[in-house]
Amino acid sequence: MFRGANAINLDTKGRLTIPTRYRQALMDDCQGQLVCTVDNRQPCLLLYPLPEWDIIEEKISKFSTMNPDERRIQRLLIGYANEVDMDKSGRLLVAPTLRQYANLDKAVMLVGQRNRFEIWSQESWNTQIEEDLQIENAGQYEQTERLQDFSL
Repeated sequence: MFRGANAINLDTKGRLTIPTRYRQALMDDCQGQLVCTVDNRQPCLLLYPLPEWDIIEEKISKFSTMNPDERRIQRLLIGYANEVDMDKSGRLLVAPTLRQYANLDKAVMLVGQRNRFEIWSQESWNTQIEEDLQIENAGQYEQTERLQDFSL
């Protein structure tokens, strides 16, 4: 289970280093085999352990290629999907096309989301968090049943 926001750096080759606290779980769960793809709704990347990605990919494979919206999601998520292997030092290479999509430079955020990570440029992350806080503080979000029942 992945949680927390981690400020990390991409090296000059486009590699990021997974924080130590996640490495053993990734080795145990998937032998360091991950899949990185785009988020079709946010300017960030999604990084899944391979078994978690297999579940997502199976769902996507059932979409209709005749439905333009379903086909678009297939094209984006599967089309950009890139298998990556974590090396002994916990590093993984983020493909240039993925780095370009998410505007990743040196400073990035690796954000745990239970079964996956989001990878954001530091700038995009700060902008997104600022927007999220403004919406939350103003109460301008859709009050779904799940949110109405949620309390800390």
